[in-house]
Amino acid sequence: MVQRGMLDGLKVAEFAWAIAGPTVAKELALHGATVVRIESHKRPEINRVSAPYKDGIPGVDRSPSFSVINPNKYAMSLDLTKSKAREVAKKLVAWADIVTESMSPGSMARLGLDYESCRQIRPDIIYFSTCQMGQKGPYSALGGTGPMGSAYAGLSYLTGWPDRPPVVLSNAYTDFVSPPYLASAVLAVLDYRRRTGKGIYLDQSQIEAGVTFWGAGLLDYTVNGRIPSRVGNRDPNMSPHGAFPCLGNDRWVTIAVATEAEWRALCCAMGSPEWAVGSRFATLLGRKENEDELEPLIAEWTKDYSAEEVMTMLQDLGVAAGVVSNAQGLFEDAQLKHRGHFVPLEHKVIGVHHYHAPPYRLSKTPAQLRRAAPCLGQDNEFVYKEILGYSDEEVTQFLLDGIITTELDVPDILKPKRPR
Repeated sequence: MVQRGMLDGLKVAEFAWAIAGPTVAKELALHGATVVRIESHKRPEINRVSAPYKDGIPGVDRSPSFSVINPNKYAMSLDLTKSKAREVAKKLVAWADIVTESMSPGSMARLGLDYESCRQIRPDIIYFSTCQMGQKGPYSALGGTGPMGSAYAGLSYLTGWPDRPPVVLSNAYTDFVSPPYLASAVLAVLDYRRRTGKGIYLDQSQIEAGVTFWGAGLLDYTVNGRIPSRVGNRDPNMSPHGAFPCLGNDRWVTIAVATEAEWRALCCAMGSPEWAVGSRFATLLGRKENEDELEPLIAEWTKDYSAEEVMTMLQDLGVAAGVVSNAQGLFEDAQLKHRGHFVPLEHKVIGVHHYHAPPYRLSKTPAQLRRAAPCLGQDNEFVYKEILGYSDEEVTQFLLDGIITTELDVPDILKPKRPR
């Protein structure tokens, strides 16, 4: 018996691409929604052409960057630059409960697929837009990606060491912190429509989602006039607070001491060394004033143990400590295995590929990973015939007219490199 999902019967037309919008739709799909992605061979989705690739061979269906964000979805190919194709898209809108998009402001309006146009097709449509700056404002037309968004939101300014320039975050941070806000709003709006029969438009600024992670720093500025800056791994209210080297190649453990009792426990774990007894480190104030001297002394102790040993020793004594995991460590982690976090599915090109289960579990209607992410245009026959009701003859004509795209406009990144 197939277990029902919380959102069984919900239908989503996904024009969004990259990370933020598709991640919201992924959450809906994991809980039973039918999500149809609209893509084109003429301009492949950015994550389809993003490394790493399976076996190091570039290809629009070989990138885990795309695959991990799009399980349980269906993919149709459609050239929206053609007027007949836009009529097909409008038919999909009429089928859908939710329309998603993450284009630059104005792009969907130029295609006749903005919210105002879509609600003429379906008055109770739920429509969300997610982009860097939001739909209106002096900078709304600015494009960009997640790293640019993280910088604009002030997160890069806080990241790094006091004596060095700001650090560009290694991933598209605002793309990953935006979806929970938007997914929560979508669920709330679904309840609103259930009660009122009315649809709604949601406009998300990914920059604003990033700004909320400043937290106390912005309050400190508004109240005290102080501008927080880079502090490396240190914390104004804890010491020691940082990452320390352990046995092995590039192995680390983090330690955070918040109270004097925790400091005494750390000293006990280290064998109560003589240097820890002096007045320099007896209080938080003393440890903060002498951190440059304190941290190397702790590192001398941690370097003789594995990161797991240090974590276990300190956790047993009530001191916050954790292994600094890498990809291999996460995949082999006993806790994540116990919770079934990584779920293997068979992808048509990549082969067996592991997907993330949601970091939460619903007791009555848990998420289900049923289907690997689709290849480009993989579900054309199902979408055009079963969902949209087109005949074989109509689909054939769409192919002849180029409305259904099949020929890949290969981006430079996928083109074979000429030998120098």
